[in-house]
Amino acid sequence: MEGRHLIYFADPMCSWCYGFSPVIGAIREAFGDRLPIRLIMGGLRPGTEEPMNEDTRRSLREHWTHVTEAAGVPFDGAVLDREGFIYDTDPAARAVVLLRRNHPNLALDYLERLQRAFYAENQDVTAPDVLAELAAELGVSREAFRAQLETADAKQETWRDYAVSQRAGVTGFPTLVAGPNEEGVYGVVTRGFAPADQVLPVLQTWMSQAA
Repeated sequence: MEGRHLIYFADPMCSWCYGFSPVIGAIREAFGDRLPIRLIMGGLRPGTEEPMNEDTRRSLREHWTHVTEAAGVPFDGAVLDREGFIYDTDPAARAVVLLRRNHPNLALDYLERLQRAFYAENQDVTAPDVLAELAAELGVSREAFRAQLETADAKQETWRDYAVSQRAGVTGFPTLVAGPNEEGVYGVVTRGFAPADQVLPVLQTWMSQAA
């Protein structure tokens, strides 16, 4: 992207990113096309193969309670009770990358839809058919999306996102970066969750300085 923009490192199955989704919405509403957002998948738990155990379920439920308290977003939690559920974040991240490639203007909308489906609606977003159905809700061809989701190039592009995140030194999600300034430098807006009333004033000041 040319000109000032944001880089958002996120994962669709990261609960704090779900909590941050209303903040992203507020940024988009406040700045629109003046401050575009580049979305990069960070890679929370890609390639996980072992089903969740009870200790992990208990830990996640406690964690999600903290997100609700901080961000006010709803959680269902029943998805964790699915027999043999494997918390592999790669399929959902790949689906976002695929949407970003073919319909870049819908990528953030799709990310938010995946988050809501998983956390609030008890939908298994590790399942390709569910991912395709959610894409279809945004007007994307279900059949074409489903066919492309398992391709080697979609997988490689997603892992390139993870590599970009690692090279950038991102160690947690959400991470929001802004730039470039007059010297071509990028700076961190927030590492981890922060509410809109903290993030928006920072961006408003930065944008007014640019003007």
